[in-house]
Amino acid sequence: MTSTQANPSFLTFEEYLNHDDGTDNRYELVAGELIEMPPPTWLHLLITKFLVRTLDQAIQATERESIWTTLSEPGQQTDGSSARLPDLAIVPYSAMGDVLKSAVLTIPAPLVVEIVSGNWRDDYLTKLAEYETLGVPEFWIVDYQGLGGTRYIGHPKQPTLSIYQLVDGEYQVNLFRQGERLQSPTFPELKLTADEVFTAGQTAKQ
Repeated sequence: MTSTQANPSFLTFEEYLNHDDGTDNRYELVAGELIEMPPPTWLHLLITKFLVRTLDQAIQATERESIWTTLSEPGQQTDGSSARLPDLAIVPYSAMGDVLKSAVLTIPAPLVVEIVSGNWRDDYLTKLAEYETLGVPEFWIVDYQGLGGTRYIGHPKQPTLSIYQLVDGEYQVNLFRQGERLQSPTFPELKLTADEVFTAGQTAKQ
C-alpha cells in the first residue's frame, strides 16, 4: 500500500505505541518517522476480508484455533525504531499480552500478507527485507494488478501471488498466477488458487 510521511519527528517504539494525534489515522513507524497509511481500494479490502476468512478456516482445519487467529492490520515491530501494519497476519494469542494495549506484535508473526495497491517497491524491497531480517517464516505478496518489477513477477507482467518461505535465514520464493494452486508451507493442505484471491468479492458485484 502507498504511504506518505506524516510527521518527521523521531519517535521511539514506545512513543509510537502511545502516540495519539487526536485522529483515527493509521501510521507505520519507519526508522522513527510516522508514515500515514491512506485508505485502500475496495478490491484491496475485499481481498483482505477473503484472506482473513480463508486463513482462519485453515487454522481451524489444522486444529490451531486455540493458539492462532487471523487479523487485519495488526502492528508488527520490525526493529527498534520501525513497526509495520501488514494488511493481515496470523497472530498468536500468546503474543497479545494486555489486550487493551496497542495491537503491535513484538515477535515475528507466523505468516504476514501484504497486498500491493500502490508503491510496489515498499512491499517487494523494503518490507520484504524487514520481514526476512525479523524472521517472519512465511510472507505473501498479493499483487492483484501485476504492478511489481519484472525481476520479481516475471515478464510479461501479470497478477502474481508470491509466497516467500524463510529457509536458513533467507527467503525463497514461489510465484503463483492464474489457475495455479497456492503452496503454503504453513498450510500445505490449503486448497486455494491465485485466481480466487485476485477476484475475491467480484461475484458479489454482479
